[in-house]
Amino acid sequence: MTYQNATRRFVVTSLLATSAVFLGLPLQASAATPVLLNASYDVARELFKEINPAFVAEYKKTTGETVDINQSHGGSSKQARSVADGMEAAVVTMNQANDIDLLVDRGTVAAGWEKKFPNNAAPFYSTMVYLVRKGNPQGIKDWNDLAKPGVKVIVPNPKTSGNGRYTYLAAWGSVIKNKGTEVQARELVTRIFKNVPVLDGGGRGATTTFTQRGIGDVLVTFENEVNLVRAEFGNNFDVVYPASSILAESPVAVVDKVVDKKGYRKEATAYLNFLYSPQGQDIIAKHYFRPRSEAAFKKYNANFRQISLFTVDDVFGGWKAAQKKHFDDGGEFDKIYQNK
Repeated sequence: MTYQNATRRFVVTSLLATSAVFLGLPLQASAATPVLLNASYDVARELFKEINPAFVAEYKKTTGETVDINQSHGGSSKQARSVADGMEAAVVTMNQANDIDLLVDRGTVAAGWEKKFPNNAAPFYSTMVYLVRKGNPQGIKDWNDLAKPGVKVIVPNPKTSGNGRYTYLAAWGSVIKNKGTEVQARELVTRIFKNVPVLDGGGRGATTTFTQRGIGDVLVTFENEVNLVRAEFGNNFDVVYPASSILAESPVAVVDKVVDKKGYRKEATAYLNFLYSPQGQDIIAKHYFRPRSEAAFKKYNANFRQISLFTVDDVFGGWKAAQKKHFDDGGEFDKIYQNK
């Protein structure tokens, strides 16, 4: 290239750049589209498969901007540890507050996350119920039935899965709420876990073990999961509701360390707020999660049976106390399972 040609190209390029700035046009063909990663728990896969495109469309409609969402699923506690160890999720949508508190302790989520969105930052909740073989051949009706000799119970590992943790606490709490003692609660939970032939890492793995591998007489899992199984496998299974169970909130949070690094706070906050919107609540209820919206709950009322619910705060003094006593290394669960 001659000096004259090089000079001409430089002048043209400079004029084009100057014109673009003057006209307010981007120098590049298009800015990079923000891509948010949502780290979520196992049995919320189908929910977010519908939530994500609905949010993307609504965000484009209201702001004129484009955003993409990617998903990561696994056991809730396992997912939290992955985020703590560096997985760059912009948001977390977990099934227990304890997992987000871990991220606070590790400096990835700011303290006070539960006050940044309504309902303690939990846009929906669920509870633990039973899925049994068609006709319920073992006659399973309540938590005591899971402890009967010969009954095989499928539940994921409480050390890695919020699903498993809620099951453990629901069984323990059912004794306390029925005016039983801590000794009686420990005895029941011990007998139940003696009936557990395999501990999967997450709720979806436990569902596969029960439905596809044909192992177990009863699967204990979230209400939404048993209904999805019924929808997929038809009349092969029945759903049983115990007399009482635990209220399982699904809290959400922006991962401050990641969104501040990438500049995605606006998009991440809008994404979580969408879960509270009429459209988001409608999708949530349609997928058998219990919505906060009275209108959505009423619309999908047939999806939700009446059941007596107690909370982690009611029986265990909150998640931190429950974690320390029952699930930390050397806690009640370790003692129970090691002596299985």
